[in-house]
Amino acid sequence: MPDLDRTFAALSDGTRRAIVAQLAEGESSLSDLAEPFDMSLTAVSKHVRVLNEAGLVSVSKRGRTRYCRLEAEPMKDASDWLDDYRKFWVDRFGALARYLNEEP
Repeated sequence: MPDLDRTFAALSDGTRRAIVAQLAEGESSLSDLAEPFDMSLTAVSKHVRVLNEAGLVSVSKRGRTRYCRLEAEPMKDASDWLDDYRKFWVDRFGALARYLNEEP
């Protein structure tokens, strides 16, 4: 479960979620990733490092430029984990609806 903990911790920050959303469109240079944010390149690099450590982003260097790419497998694991609870709540709400719709 430590990988799942890292995934949720990495995605708990809005800036990191925005970076993931950008990378869902395709590979991007670090400087292009930083462009929409009102923060330094160093600050964005720290966010990318957290995503990288969680396995959500891979970083490669070509020349002097670092490129980032989304690695979605950890999010699939998180989604699968959450899906079990979604099924639980759908069943519970369905049972509640049936109970409330019963005639007294």
